Amino acid sequence: MKNKFLLVLVIGWGVVTTTLAQSDAAKVKLLDQYIEQARQDWNVPGLSIAVVKDGALLFQKGYGVQRLGNAARVNPQTIFGICSTTKAMTAATMAMLVDEGKVHWDDPVVNYIPEFQLIDAYATQSIRVRDLLTHNAGLPNADFLWYGNPLSMQEIIHRLRYLPLGYPVRGGYTYQNVMYAVAGELIARVSGMSWADFVRKRIFEPLSMKNTYPDLQSSAAVSNRMTPHQYVAGKITPIENMAVDPVAPAGAVWSSVEDMAKWMLFVLDSARVNGQRLLSPESYGEWLRPQAIIPQDQFYPTAALTKPTWMTYALGWFQQDYRGKAVNFHTGSMDGDIAILGLLPSERLGVYILGNLDHAEVRHALMLKVFDLFGFPDATRDWNAECLKLYGDLKKQGEAAQAKRLAQRTVNTMPTHDLSAYAGTYTDPLFGEVEVAEVAGQLHVKLTQELQLTLTHWHYDVFQGSYEQPWLDPDLVQFQLNAAGQVKAMMIGSMSWVKKS
Repeated sequence: MKNKFLLVLVIGWGVVTTTLAQSDAAKVKLLDQYIEQARQDWNVPGLSIAVVKDGALLFQKGYGVQRLGNAARVNPQTIFGICSTTKAMTAATMAMLVDEGKVHWDDPVVNYIPEFQLIDAYATQSIRVRDLLTHNAGLPNADFLWYGNPLSMQEIIHRLRYLPLGYPVRGGYTYQNVMYAVAGELIARVSGMSWADFVRKRIFEPLSMKNTYPDLQSSAAVSNRMTPHQYVAGKITPIENMAVDPVAPAGAVWSSVEDMAKWMLFVLDSARVNGQRLLSPESYGEWLRPQAIIPQDQFYPTAALTKPTWMTYALGWFQQDYRGKAVNFHTGSMDGDIAILGLLPSERLGVYILGNLDHAEVRHALMLKVFDLFGFPDATRDWNAECLKLYGDLKKQGEAAQAKRLAQRTVNTMPTHDLSAYAGTYTDPLFGEVEVAEVAGQLHVKLTQELQLTLTHWHYDVFQGSYEQPWLDPDLVQFQLNAAGQVKAMMIGSMSWVKKS
């Protein structure tokens, strides 16, 4: 084999053997060293990566440990939460139903979910099936409906009628997990099986993704799994999983880079596996067609480095141009868990990265490095150094904003009432019921069974609430009085509740 040699990569518990062009072998060796250095620079306990090109697996490997303090290493079979990279799978399953004629992209959602209702009647009737997947249906962020809040899908759908619109339907853009959950409910009603069963049967099984699970609960028995980590009091600390299962179609899948390499090959091969097409050419094209323009201030900070001329969202895909070529990609983030999938279709190139440190943006650096190495003639740019500086500067800006908030505190003030006056039940049709109790001279707020805060006085009738989960940032809790001076309401950020009399 002229100019080729056999490269054996020892990866965790197994060996991957592949035949590479000599130039590619040198690039793989460079990438291997680059990844490990970047992992250490970002202090990520463990990560794994897979690279595919020209219809074959080019490289896969695990780095670091599954959990700090334990010896178990990450390998290509280690499962992570793939978070929002799940969204492209949900969109693909919807496209399969379109191919079968069971649903159409521009049908009103109420045709399939009659109880679906938004705050505005026109908006309710205007929301189409595709709008569930494009983040431009008019809704603001509504993650409070599921994060640490195990509401049923039926209850989430019911509460959407109380959510104020953030902008006109298809007249803006706000990243929206709840609408993907509604899409999963629609898939279930049309197909006659749960979204979890549908994605298993129609994607995982045909692609032989045997180490992929539709949610945290179904993955619980797998021992080769990462533990999420987050900075707590300045120290990287293992934390518990915060499940995405209440809105599973938006981001609950667990998988390994070994399996996600199969997914990338499938996408790059126009939705074919073993020569069999799972999506029609028309649906495949629609899946990747730009659907919404993303404002620059709502795109990734890395745009300051890559300088794209266009930024769009397709059906489960972010999109931009990079060095004159189109990129389809998506990140995934949950407490202590990160993912990124990046495709350079013109080069039949894909990269998938999983990591176990909260919002470790090494993922962007490694994706861009892979693009440069295997998609372009040169790869001299040090994306790791540039991303470290970019996100380091953003962190400093956040710390400055926090310092400014602290400086705005008025010292030596007192609450207007005894603590017992703030205790009671607070309610809102959108945010539900909240219990405030006085316990041992402190106020405690029970937002949900999983999210509870202990309050300390901040100033006036404002308290700072610390969550039981130490990795969550504190929130300011403001109590409001009526004209008679009685405690009438409570606010946390944009959420508010009225006290029951």
